[in-house]
Order: sequence, then structure tokens, then C-alpha cells
Amino acid sequence: MNDKDETSCPSASSPPPTQDTNSAFARWRRKVALVTGLGVTEEERLQDLQMHHTRHCEKTKEYLMNYSPAVVFMLKHLKLSGCDVPRSNVLCAPCDLTRAGGYSPEHGAIVLCAGHFFSQTHMEHTLVHELVHLYDHCKFKVDWNNLRHHACSEIRANNLSGDCRYTRELRRGFVAFSKQHQACVRRRAAESVAANPACPDAATAERVVNEVWDSCFNDTRPFDEVFDYSHYARVESPDTSFDTCNITIDILADGCAPRLHTIRLMGLYNIDWDN
Repeated sequence: MNDKDETSCPSASSPPPTQDTNSAFARWRRKVALVTGLGVTEEERLQDLQMHHTRHCEKTKEYLMNYSPAVVFMLKHLKLSGCDVPRSNVLCAPCDLTRAGGYSPEHGAIVLCAGHFFSQTHMEHTLVHELVHLYDHCKFKVDWNNLRHHACSEIRANNLSGDCRYTRELRRGFVAFSKQHQACVRRRAAESVAANPACPDAATAERVVNEVWDSCFNDTRPFDEVFDYSHYARVESPDTSFDTCNITIDILADGCAPRLHTIRLMGLYNIDWDN
């Protein structure tokens, strides 16, 4: 009789839905709400978009720091110069809509503007540009209040980073059939110097750029020559879509960063921004 009872009774009830299943459904429902705007506020939708931009930026940053020939080369030579760059010193953060990235000499930090890159190549050029500034600051002890120092670093960064490739200039609306690269480097360097608080006006910025042009344009260190980004086999990261969070981030003490800093990203006033 006991055997019969045991046979007629179910051995075990069906397991309840797992936490993972509930979590997956909750995530799906949340995603639908954020896409449609039903049941969520505009502030919540903006916060989700900011987080999405930051995740994509961080993922692409990690890929470039591991696989981009130009970025890896710059990181190697920074380390050889005594300024190893920890990943924590390359930050993804929201910025002014006109910016793509910037460098803070005070903190030894590079900022990549999450959500402002139209391609992986754009982020690569921006990262190399800022790494050139970091290299100059480390190796040549740049005084960023000295306009000649600043102009020289801007000339080198725009010349070596890919910022002045023909396709980039075409996207900006600048077309030239003769010395396009030089004109781009000169223009962008003067614009950056003019934004320096120590620069009185745009005319002074242009004059300083012209004064240091020959020596700085021909200085391609640590490259042997201007790097040709079109001549290496590009392998895109698995997710190259680029679909902004006033947060506090710790800059770890290493290399060029002398000690632990906690900075509020939107409060970085001493920073050299680039678009």
C-alpha cells in the first residue's frame, strides 16, 4: 500500500521559475519601457542612454588598447619613457557636445567622450591624439601655460593621430587638393591654442603656431614617420555600434599620476579638449 501511495503521488513538484528567468523578464520589460517611454520618466530614459554610451565607449576603449597598432605603440613608448598608462587613467565620460576627447595634465588622465564617436576609427584617432599629448608631457615636460609648448604638442598630436586624414576633413566640410594635411594640422593647432586661457586672442595663437611649425611638424617621435592608418589591416571589434552621468572616478596612482585623485569629471577645468 505504501508502494501504491508512493507511485500515485508525484515525486516532486515542478520547480518554480528561477531567479535568472525572472531577472531576464524584468530586464526585457524594463527595456521595452525605456524604448517606448511608457511607465518611465524622461530622466530615466536619459540615464539609461548615458549608461549605454559609456558601456560602448569602455568596450571599444579596451579593444583599442589591446589591438590598435597605433595605440599599442604609443602605450609601449609611454611605458619606456617612464609613464605607464593604467586603463583607469583613460576614462569614458559625458562631455560637451562639440568634444570627442581631452587630456588633463594635472591628473594624467585622458577623457573619451562617450556617445560622441561616429566610428571605432574616430575613437582610435582621438585616443592617439591624447596619448601624444601625454607622451609630450612625460618626455618633454611641457608647460601648458607656455603657448609655444602647447602649440608644438598640438601640431604633433594632429599630425600623428589621423585627425587630419582626408576623410575626416571632408566630414568637417574642409576640402583641399593641395597640402590638405598641413592646412588641417595648422588650423586645428591654432584653434586649440586659442582656447588656452593664457592665449589673449586667435591672432596670437596663429602666430605662435607659425613660430614653432617647422621643428614641431617634422618631429614625429615616437614614430619614425607619420603613421599611415590606411595601410594596416583593420580588424573591427565584435561590437562597433556607437549608439552622457556626472560621476566620481578614482585615478589610480601609477606612472604619470603621482598619487590617488578623486575627480568629478564635469569639474575638470584644466583640460585640453579636442573635437
